[in-house]
Amino acid sequence: MEKNNWFRTYSYIWIGQFISLLSSSAVNFSIMIWLSLTHKSAEVLAFAAIAGLLPQAIIGPFAGVFIDRWNRKKVMIFADGFIALCTLGMTFVLKSDGTNMFLIYLLMACRSIGSAFHTPAMQAIAPLLVPEDKLLRVSGINQMLQSVSSIAGPALGTLAITYFPIARVLYLDVVGAVVAIASLFFVTIPHLPKSGNKPSIPVVLKELKEGMNAIYQNKGLGMLFLYAMVATFCIMPVAIMFPLLTIGHYGGGKWEMSVIEIIWGVGMLVGGSFLGLAKVSVSKVVLVNSMHIALGVTFAISGWFPSSWFIPFVIMTGIGGVSMSIFSASFMAIIQEQVSAEMLGRVFSLYFSIAILPSMIGLLFTGFIADAIGVATAFIIAGFIVVLVGLLSFFNGSIMALERKKT
Repeated sequence: MEKNNWFRTYSYIWIGQFISLLSSSAVNFSIMIWLSLTHKSAEVLAFAAIAGLLPQAIIGPFAGVFIDRWNRKKVMIFADGFIALCTLGMTFVLKSDGTNMFLIYLLMACRSIGSAFHTPAMQAIAPLLVPEDKLLRVSGINQMLQSVSSIAGPALGTLAITYFPIARVLYLDVVGAVVAIASLFFVTIPHLPKSGNKPSIPVVLKELKEGMNAIYQNKGLGMLFLYAMVATFCIMPVAIMFPLLTIGHYGGGKWEMSVIEIIWGVGMLVGGSFLGLAKVSVSKVVLVNSMHIALGVTFAISGWFPSSWFIPFVIMTGIGGVSMSIFSASFMAIIQEQVSAEMLGRVFSLYFSIAILPSMIGLLFTGFIADAIGVATAFIIAGFIVVLVGLLSFFNGSIMALERKKT
């Protein structure tokens, strides 16, 4: 498969995805501000997160079977289009005087279904276009683009929600999706034709089992998935409580919330730039384990700081962004190297589901956690557990030997 022109091909994809990520970041942060300031409830934020993640986690493994069968370029186009339509529907709901939160949650769930197809398909195209020794670099550049959108998105979202009603702000996401779809028409993404029977229920279950076997027959990869699942169980509830920690513990407002989001994005940009521009010789497994430890430390310290230490909290958030960026890029590159291209749709879908489903339990108890032990204490406890995950990973022989075994 010809991969000499991979950078030019990926440039078109990066341009479209960057515009889409920027608009989505602005809209998502605007919604977070709107929910936080309108309802001031950890439970509302938790239900919004569950609506945005649970459908993707449930149907993700089955979506992966079809991603591996279908043309991945078309999957991304139709998924982006469906997500844009759902966002457009939300604008009409939010224009009404009495906002129906059930309809908001429902439309967020529909957007999640689109993401169940788009996100794994996006990750699964890299090995089709990029030489193996460039996969970590591509993951790093992906993190850079996501980071820049994380920096500019909250600022744009805060500006938009300040001068426009939330219903109008949502149009930014629709525009971003249109640009992302248009950019895909300029690239050719190889399609791996799937031979065999049509995807009946038994065939789908059989191919889903093949995707599971690709993970669990590789003991190191299976253990890496398990540790990531435990870490995500702790990270997810804490992540959605960042706005509450900012406005509650540190006494901030919407501008302080945007500062925290921006500095997280700056950290991710630094981490992604490091991987995208530098020639990294450190083992990707070591990077994954180390970043778990670093991220956990930033969570714990952020919860431990006194309420007057907002600036140190900002600094910890930036370090957390660096850690998350390097972890994500390294983890994705490991999967892309360990799993054959024709199985990647299923494996990435399984990963997102395996990581998300247990965290739903944590999200359900977010309101209770915030009320019973306090948001700051929740940060400290979750941080210590994530640190422990990283430390234990270093003592797991199958994980540490992972990069020496490639399928």
